[in-house]
Amino acid sequence: MAEYEKRVRDILKENDCYFVRHGKGDHDIWFSPITNHPITVDGKIKSRHTANSIMKEAGIDYKEL
Repeated sequence: MAEYEKRVRDILKENDCYFVRHGKGDHDIWFSPITNHPITVDGKIKSRHTANSIMKEAGIDYKEL
């Protein structure tokens, strides 16, 4: 099974999103200046659907994952 967390984090950084703090469990809180809202990023993203959902929540139009 593919894990997408590194690619998701790289794409977030490329779009000026930044890490804010650690959340509960293995989740991290990031901030998206595009949507001006915090987003939750799981530490173990195993589904491309979850990865694309995080991109959508961050306001990034990216569907190649």
